[in-house]
Amino acid sequence: MTTPRTSPRPALAGDGTARAAVTGIGVTAPNGLGKEPWWEATKSGVCGIRPVSRFAPDRYPSRLAGEVPGFVAEDRLPGRLLPQTDHMTRLALVAADEAFADAGIDPQELPDYAAGVVTAASAGGFEFGQRELEALWSKGGQYVSAYQSYAWFYAVNTGQISIRNGLRGPSGVLVSEQAGGLDAIAQARRQLRRGVRLLVTGGIDSALCPWGWTAHLAGGLLSTADQPHRAYLPFSAEASGHVAGEGGALLILEDAAAARERGARVYGSVAGYAATFDPPPGNGTPQLAEAARLALADAGVGAADVDVVFADAAGDRDADRAEATAITALFGPRGVPVTAPKTMTGRLSSGGASLDVAAALLALRDQIVPPTVHVERPADDCPVDLVTGGAREAELSTALVLARGRGGFNSAVVVRGCP
Repeated sequence: MTTPRTSPRPALAGDGTARAAVTGIGVTAPNGLGKEPWWEATKSGVCGIRPVSRFAPDRYPSRLAGEVPGFVAEDRLPGRLLPQTDHMTRLALVAADEAFADAGIDPQELPDYAAGVVTAASAGGFEFGQRELEALWSKGGQYVSAYQSYAWFYAVNTGQISIRNGLRGPSGVLVSEQAGGLDAIAQARRQLRRGVRLLVTGGIDSALCPWGWTAHLAGGLLSTADQPHRAYLPFSAEASGHVAGEGGALLILEDAAAARERGARVYGSVAGYAATFDPPPGNGTPQLAEAARLALADAGVGAADVDVVFADAAGDRDADRAEATAITALFGPRGVPVTAPKTMTGRLSSGGASLDVAAALLALRDQIVPPTVHVERPADDCPVDLVTGGAREAELSTALVLARGRGGFNSAVVVRGCP
């Protein structure tokens, strides 16, 4: 049933649902390294999708990707970490450093067990793993790095961030592909409710190497277009797949009362969350709309309170149609502005949804909805108010972020700005 956008604003839920305050943001993205460069590029519609440069892509049917520009690990991390970390983990460590600095927190000054790490991952350190497998095949087991035992592991970002920053509180990792970034934030929010003071959370991913590329291609959903402006067109009648990318965002989540007590700058709060799982194809209805409804209920808000939706934006005609159906079921046809800034970065696996949460928080801060680039207008069977052509100024206080992971994962997060 559609909830009219003109329905009365419901009473907000108590502090218990809004106590997860975001005080720091760290970003490594294909259209900007660092929070503010990325956000300025995103507001301006600058695309970071280009031909793959990390390996020779000529023999593959898909040759475009979103690669983080200007990242030189040697300039940003201690040399001792380089032999033991995959490119993905190096991106995550740098994003965590920025998030702490942005929050005005020195992690070494935190009490023992006061802070933890919850990240999302889709696979682990593919590039590191490929390199060590090549050594195994060509030279023998004695040439395989001892760091291979964990550098490839999907929990490695959580572990390395914890070790580097001395974070000994409750930690974990979520594995639900593109939905993982939201699921990790939700798990961090649960830890806050249990009394943990601070969590580093979100997702950073990268698998842009021949081994990882083969895995991307195996899904059958990568676009084979050669031009960036034609490759990833979610909700368009010309949609023909997506572009893979790397990077994402890490957030500092704090108890709102503790953040206020220390005088922290707060971007907003994670006010609601829910997750559902789709039935097998042909055996039921996709459950994305239900995840969104449950997240709104968790936040104590109604559809009429949502000012913008950050879409999952699969770039596949069937999946886009299903998401448009879910959105219109809640808001009515073209009932709420919808945007997909990931058209500038590609789909970042576990990093994509947390980057959307960062974009939602900054959109609420600046009162502007970033554009969905390259899409001229949505298809007739996707009747959503897609923000295209450029950023749109708007009065924003509440955003809904949607994400779907391959295999049937659906997640939704409600983000609210500061009063």
